[in-house]
Amino acid sequence: MKRRGPFFDPERAALLVVDMQDYFLNPESHARVAGAKRLLRNVVALAGAFRKRGRPVILTRHLNTAADSGLLGEWWSETITEANPLSKVAAGLSHIPGAAVIRKTQYDAFHKTALERMLRALKITQLVIAGVVTHLCVETTARSAFVKGFLVFLPEDATASFHRRHHLASLLNLSHGFAVPVRASEIVERLEFRAGGPR
Repeated sequence: MKRRGPFFDPERAALLVVDMQDYFLNPESHARVAGAKRLLRNVVALAGAFRKRGRPVILTRHLNTAADSGLLGEWWSETITEANPLSKVAAGLSHIPGAAVIRKTQYDAFHKTALERMLRALKITQLVIAGVVTHLCVETTARSAFVKGFLVFLPEDATASFHRRHHLASLLNLSHGFAVPVRASEIVERLEFRAGGPR
């Protein structure tokens, strides 16, 4: 089956930054993802370009209680709670002007959150998804976004997993029917471009 190449349209797009919390980025955390420093730099660049263009940036913050963790509580030895000082959104992203922050409790950022309602209200049809963890929350959210009718762009250098093999496997699977693989710089360049030339 031949697939047409979708085009990124900044005027229809929002940036969704998934779980960029100290829990996954702090060097002292046991759950730190691979390449955290480069990852944060690329996500911050994306967020800055989206806001400069006047486009929406939405951050998720994963938090659990005993009541809402569901199977996550059984699968993992711990869940991220409000009491954990590493649960905060990473510095560099926590004070983005105009960015919205939504709390999520499961891998899927659409599950029992206001995310879809927010995107529909903003007339968003394209979603750039960045953040962590590629093969867990990012992949689940990307698949959910596709099913809900959002065209997903996935910057491979603005997502990360604990192990590179999981990251690459997830990108490979998502690129075959769910998301368009790109680099963060490609999205930034497109956001900076206006009809008639660069801004």
